[in-house]
Amino acid sequence: MKQRIYWLLPDLASAGRIMADLLGAGVGARHIHFAARDGLELTGLHPATVLQTSDVLRAAERGLLLGGATGTCTGLLVALYFPIVGDSPQWEVAGLLALFGGVFGAWSSSMIGISIPSPRLARFESAIREGWILLMVDVPYARAQAIASLLGAAHPQARFEGVERHAPAQP
Repeated sequence: MKQRIYWLLPDLASAGRIMADLLGAGVGARHIHFAARDGLELTGLHPATVLQTSDVLRAAERGLLLGGATGTCTGLLVALYFPIVGDSPQWEVAGLLALFGGVFGAWSSSMIGISIPSPRLARFESAIREGWILLMVDVPYARAQAIASLLGAAHPQARFEGVERHAPAQP
C-alpha cells in the first residue's frame, strides 16, 4: 500500500529541484506527479494524468452502473413484450441490451467526467489558479515520513498539504 503526499510549490524552479531530490531519494518518476494551471509548461517534470486531475473514473463507474441497469430493464421489457421471433421471450436480447447499456453509459459518462475536476484535488484549486504547482508523490507507508521530512528540510518554500492514506491506483 502507498500513501500520497501533497505539497504546493511556488514555482517551476522549485518543482525541478524537488523532482531531482525525489529521484535521488529513490522515488521512481512514475510515482511523482505535478499539476499546474492551464498553460504552464511542465517541461522536465512528470505531469499528472487526466485520470489524476479529473473525475473520469468515478463518472465511468456511475455510467456503467446506471447504463447497465437501464439496459437490463429495457432488455427485459423488450424480451418479454416484443419478441423478435415467435411468441416466447428472447432472453438474449435482454443480455445484449444490458451489455450495450453498460458500455454506452460508461462511455458517455466518462466524456462528461473528463471535464470535471477531481474531488480529491478540489482543496488545491485556488492555489493552483494563483500559480502554485501541486506535487503528488506516491510512496510506501514505511518511507512516507522520511520523504516528507526530506522535502520539508530541503525546501522550506514548499507548503506541506497533507497525506492521503490510501493512494489511488494509477497506471
